[in-house]
Amino acid sequence: MTPTLQIVLDATDPHALVRFWAAALGYEVEDHTDVVTGLLAAGHLSDDEVLRDGDRASFRDVAACRGDGPRVFVQRVPEPKTAKNRVHLDLQVGAEDAPAEVQRLVGLGAEVAWVTSDRGPVTTTLHDPEGNEFCVS
Repeated sequence: MTPTLQIVLDATDPHALVRFWAAALGYEVEDHTDVVTGLLAAGHLSDDEVLRDGDRASFRDVAACRGDGPRVFVQRVPEPKTAKNRVHLDLQVGAEDAPAEVQRLVGLGAEVAWVTSDRGPVTTTLHDPEGNEFCVS
């Protein structure tokens, strides 16, 4: 059996962070309304564990998005990020498209941390809205 890859990120605001990553990757935010509604009806979730937005119902502490690559799952943790990531994402778009992609991501809420070419191509390291490092090259 070949495992399926899911990327899990910790966050203080999982819904905001999943919207950032969905926009960054061209993914769709998952709609968990049917699952949440079923769990509420069965008494497995309480109203304080649910976030409502119009007709949608979501888990308050987790959110996810999916597209052509691995699913991104974001879970609430009580503490903010305090140290460098041990794993980070690389968005490889090519040297010609990288500057525009960096600007697009900054427009979505990322911040440029540094730019380097010490390992070959120019690579821009950014922080997502929760401070997680990722690279664009």
